Amino acid sequence: MVAYILRRLLVGIPTLLALVVFSYLIIVAAPGSPFLGERSLPPEVLANMEARYGLDQPILRQVMNYVWGIITEFDFGPSFSYKDRTVTEIIAQGFPITLTYGFLAFLISVAVGVTLGVIAAVRQNSWYDYLAVGISIGAQVLPNFVMAPILVLVFTLWLGWLPGGGWQGGQLPYLIMPVIALSTSFMASIARITRSSMLEVLGTDFILTARAKGIGFRRLIFRHALKPAMLPVVSYLGPTFVGMITGSVVIDMYFSTGGIGQFFVNAAINRDYPLVMGITILTGFLTIAFNLVVDVIYAWIDPRIRY
Repeated sequence: MVAYILRRLLVGIPTLLALVVFSYLIIVAAPGSPFLGERSLPPEVLANMEARYGLDQPILRQVMNYVWGIITEFDFGPSFSYKDRTVTEIIAQGFPITLTYGFLAFLISVAVGVTLGVIAAVRQNSWYDYLAVGISIGAQVLPNFVMAPILVLVFTLWLGWLPGGGWQGGQLPYLIMPVIALSTSFMASIARITRSSMLEVLGTDFILTARAKGIGFRRLIFRHALKPAMLPVVSYLGPTFVGMITGSVVIDMYFSTGGIGQFFVNAAINRDYPLVMGITILTGFLTIAFNLVVDVIYAWIDPRIRY
């Protein structure tokens, strides 16, 4: 297993480096300048500002300086749009917020989704199955950009039970609607994958043999069927977890949480190259890291994978 993890790490490092280089080249290659807004600047002023941030150097030199700064000092550079603040400081401010509601949404999605999927598979073609599938379909057709305004309309404007936005240090009333809005569609996908996988496993020969030997129902489900049935679910959970904890633009914009999703949108609009790069690198790093975690879990569930 250790050798397997080391091989995966050796693949992940050059992948992340390639992501940094290509992302930087794509962003800088876009026409225009981050310092040109509604008013045009004199050429001399523009040249001085580009020289200050090193944008007047050859593109290869810019890439090398940027990568070297990340490797040696973990420095993503200053933000162009948020004056007197570095990209690291902005990410340090927004990422804990996104991580909080994203992690809670992930836990709820997995717990509810797997439970619904297992119940639907075990009680196939019963009212349990129909109810679980109905809930999954209903959640699937309500993605976060639909669920968020509905929640605000019902629980804030009509009932007045919950605040319509803000963070306030992550107090419970400010967490409920962002977590629900973010978790619903993911929960539905997890439930559907779990149901399909569980039905497939329940029809395999080793499950039929276990039933013939008289193994109890709970032991059959939780010790023999659930573990292999979780293989496709685990594969889905890696990118899902990263997508949740790196923020949802919709959640941050609707509920004004202050997460990095909102910073990412503002950076893209204002052509804030360092901030866009910083959030992109964070997302890429987490994607590679949690894909590694998923691969390790996958190899633990099915030892054939590591070979």
